[in-house]
Amino acid sequence: MARRTELPKYTVPSLTVEDGGKVAAILQQRLNALNDLALTLKHIHWNVTGPHFIAVHEMIDPQVDAVRAMVDAVAERIATLGSAPVGTPGALVADRTWDDYSIGRAGAIEHLGALDEVYVGVITDHRQAAEDTEELDTVTNDLLVGHLHELELFHWFVRAHLESAGGELSTAGAHGEVESAVSAGEAATETTTR
Repeated sequence: MARRTELPKYTVPSLTVEDGGKVAAILQQRLNALNDLALTLKHIHWNVTGPHFIAVHEMIDPQVDAVRAMVDAVAERIATLGSAPVGTPGALVADRTWDDYSIGRAGAIEHLGALDEVYVGVITDHRQAAEDTEELDTVTNDLLVGHLHELELFHWFVRAHLESAGGELSTAGAHGEVESAVSAGEAATETTTR
């Protein structure tokens, strides 16, 4: 259940305390999602196996670093708005609206299939947050739009491994990370056995 955020005692100039509180609440959800994404990416980095191991293992670490920088920027913006950012694991788990990443040790392509689904969720919600802050706070909106640029780029890196020469994604039509992982793995196996 989402925790109620107290209204700040102050906020940035030109915003009302109420609007500052609304923006901080939107950002808190992004903070939760980005913290979760950073941990998920590191989990994948540690648990990826198979012939594409080194490529995926090394592709993931810069994404982790960039997402951690996003986490810090979001938390600092919440504080700048006069609210207290909450970055504890318990709060993240209590407030999140998505399931925990469920793929353990698995092949690189399976992890990328699941990660495709993770990025779809994070980017979709980040885009909504950017839209929700567009009229409230241009600084926060600019921060979120900047994050979207990087998140979409990382998503493209992931999808490049899942795309056929004809432009089809091996995860097309799959629902959820497990189904996406299976679809990606089956497509990779089919390609290598031809």
